[in-house]
Amino acid sequence: MAGKPVANQPASKLYTPNLLALATQLADYPLDKEFSHKAQVRSRTCGSTMEIGVDLDAAGCVARLGMQVSACAVGQSSAAIMAAGATGRSVEEIAAVNDALSAWLLADSEDETGLPDWPGLDALKPAREHKGRHGALLLAWDTITRALSTEAGTR
Repeated sequence: MAGKPVANQPASKLYTPNLLALATQLADYPLDKEFSHKAQVRSRTCGSTMEIGVDLDAAGCVARLGMQVSACAVGQSSAAIMAAGATGRSVEEIAAVNDALSAWLLADSEDETGLPDWPGLDALKPAREHKGRHGALLLAWDTITRALSTEAGTR
């Protein structure tokens, strides 16, 4: 019957070429032992892991970051989007985006508003319909927020 969705078929394609291409950008953010703020987080929902190191400038904004990511393409892409826009952002800005992204994922999926203002986040819209990928999508944001809340030199 035309116009009816097929049972068990997602409403939108999750792994778009754009999403997959974003994952390749992680090579631009190598992790080394010299970062002043570090955190490692494991997603309880999907088992993905991420380690992020961050250095701040004199104003308390992200100057440099690196990461090691073991996640699905959604988690990798979300990490690449976060990293690409993080430089020059304050701890408070990143925490606010983390909170807004969590709220957006929990909101009614018919509501198109609420996606935080961060370059590239539109690429993650298809993942909203896949609750099993929410943990991977939030992992980079949770990890950098945790790293930024640590004292310099601690983990």
